[in-house]
Amino acid sequence: MVARTFGDMTQQGVRWTAEQVLALAPDDASRKAGSRLGTAGPWSESGCDGSGAVWSLCKGSGSRPYRTVLDTSGPAYQCSCPSRKFPCKHAVGLMLLWSADEQSVPDGTAPDWAEQWLAGRRARAHQKPLGPTGATAKPVDAEAARRRAEKRAERITAGTTELEQRLADLLRGGLAAAERPGYGLWEETAARMVDAQAPGLAARVRELGAIPGSGPGWPARLLEECALMHLLDRAWLGRDTLPEPLTATVRSRVGVPAAAQGPPVRDHWQVLAQYDTADAKLTTRRVWLYGRDSGRSALILDYGAAGRAPELALPVGLTIDAEVTPYPGGGQSRAALGERYGTPTATEGPPPGGTVTEAAERYGRALLDDPWLASCPATLDAVIPIPPKDGDDTWQLADPAAELALPIATTTTSRAALWKLAAVSGGAPVTVFGECGHRGFTPLTVWPAGGREGVALT
Repeated sequence: MVARTFGDMTQQGVRWTAEQVLALAPDDASRKAGSRLGTAGPWSESGCDGSGAVWSLCKGSGSRPYRTVLDTSGPAYQCSCPSRKFPCKHAVGLMLLWSADEQSVPDGTAPDWAEQWLAGRRARAHQKPLGPTGATAKPVDAEAARRRAEKRAERITAGTTELEQRLADLLRGGLAAAERPGYGLWEETAARMVDAQAPGLAARVRELGAIPGSGPGWPARLLEECALMHLLDRAWLGRDTLPEPLTATVRSRVGVPAAAQGPPVRDHWQVLAQYDTADAKLTTRRVWLYGRDSGRSALILDYGAAGRAPELALPVGLTIDAEVTPYPGGGQSRAALGERYGTPTATEGPPPGGTVTEAAERYGRALLDDPWLASCPATLDAVIPIPPKDGDDTWQLADPAAELALPIATTTTSRAALWKLAAVSGGAPVTVFGECGHRGFTPLTVWPAGGREGVALT
């Protein structure tokens, strides 16, 4: 198996929780298999050292045990097993063993096979950055890049013009008839947007195609989304007249790639939440960070091929000393994770929170900078989860002091997460971090009253 990084974990001597370890597994099967290997039985010659290295031999089906080594300061791992999952079940099992049993993984000196891999990692860390093919990165041809950008802009303009015509045809024929052609027409339109090099528009078209016939009130929802699509089309066509931050937002929403810009912000970033969404081609991992010193929120995105977990993994409950660089655009929370310093530490309690009213107002202000924003991060203080009553399927987060409540977005929140939230609360006020948007509040992490450790709901 090749080496594969899986995200910052913790400083040596501060053991992770089993929940943090299992959050790194790529799927349920790996979690179950890794859990079975999280005891001392199959392991031998285990050890760790102050540099963040953990190693051991795991008895397998063959005559030779598998060699598993972790670098928690990088972090990264390597295993001699043939698994194509990252991390493999042996890496998950060794992490569980190390996190739970100091006697089974004592301090020691790494054996030659583990030290060789660790030394190779240290050597590579001091090499010059490489290009995507493995060669030294070459200088960018600015003139060629400008010509490519202009050509792409022309294609996107042609695509948005065509999309405007299709929206006009849809409205002229009446929204009630939108479900008659079926999904094929929407997929054809999405393919046209892909040809126009506007993947953001293609994704929104596919979302439109899923609305007709999706339940009571779907024509109203379709009209809302068509209006937002029309607004985005017109914003692209008139981008030269927009303020620069809004222009950057429009480019991002259409799907034009952009590099993180501006001075990096170094802070002690608390990991508030991590969860994955997947489609047929891609797995997207969203990691929410909160800067303890700056008070800023940052959204880190990472991607993996379909069926493969993304490389970055930052379990909830850790704080990393790191730099993040924001992406351009008004109201954007997205940032790129840069250089990290030292080793992660345990987080002590939730970030500062507010009321349900303040969360709704914050989302409203964010829409001024980005009208297409689906949600924004928010931490709610002293709220109580309220299950559905009298046949209603609506969950709520109630603020007893203000006698107000936010509906929970059940379309983006699993039933398991809802009941887990209710169990942590037990009817008492809790602190909840999540995403507040037009569909409601999506809870991602909860802290019991006075609790220092958050419980991930995803």
